[in-house]
Amino acid sequence: MAVPKRKHSNSRTGKRRAHDALKPRQLGYCPKCNATIPTHTICPVCGSYMGRMVVEPKSGS
Repeated sequence: MAVPKRKHSNSRTGKRRAHDALKPRQLGYCPKCNATIPTHTICPVCGSYMGRMVVEPKSGS
């Protein structure tokens, strides 16, 4: 089993972890109803995805 011979410095550890931070969800706009939705998801307002109806939209009440 491989074991490191020396301790990695804090600088080296920080460089490795520089890309581990959580990024916010990328938002887009629905082309039909112009609602703000996460990318690559079905619009919960009108039920469309990539310009076609996929599911029936939920009613307001």
